[in-house]
Order: sequence, then C-alpha cells, then structure tokens
Amino acid sequence: MKSADVANRFSDEDIDRIIQMAWEDRTPFEAIEFQFGLKEKEVIEFMRANSKLSSFQMWRKRMSGRSTKHLLKRVSSDARFKCTLQRGISMNKISKR
Repeated sequence: MKSADVANRFSDEDIDRIIQMAWEDRTPFEAIEFQFGLKEKEVIEFMRANSKLSSFQMWRKRMSGRSTKHLLKRVSSDARFKCTLQRGISMNKISKR
C-alpha cells in the first residue's frame, strides 16, 4: 500500500485511529481488518508509511511475536475487542462529584 493510496482511502481521523489501534497491545489485527479492511501485512505497510523510521522500528520490535495481537494465538477465550478494565457508559447515570 502506498502513502498516496492511504491519503485517498482514509480520513485524517481514520489514520490516527488505525495508528492508535496498531499501538494498543490488546487490539488484535483482526479488529483493524474488521473496522478498516487492512490485513496484518497492510497494517505493517501502513505503519511504515505513516511513522518515523525510529517509531516504526520500535513498533515492529514491540509487536513481533506478541500473541495478544492475534485472536487465534490468545490464551483467553474472551474474543472481545474491548479491554476488561474499560468502564461501561450509561446514559442514565449522572456523575456526582
């Protein structure tokens, strides 16, 4: 995937979100593919095109071999994309501080 293709295909907000999802430890590549249509190899090319060289190298080192980035390699049987520490949002509750 070339950088020009990305500029035409995704908005700036989408580009930021893809990068954020790629950096998150518990967001699998399958979630990025589901939401944006980018397979793992395309995410790697995307990150290469949209990151500084040092940031890309740091990301690749961090992501290589990480089982949480692949649904099939996860130990947990819970296939949610949402972190278990993330609180639910309820529209009926008013925060009292």
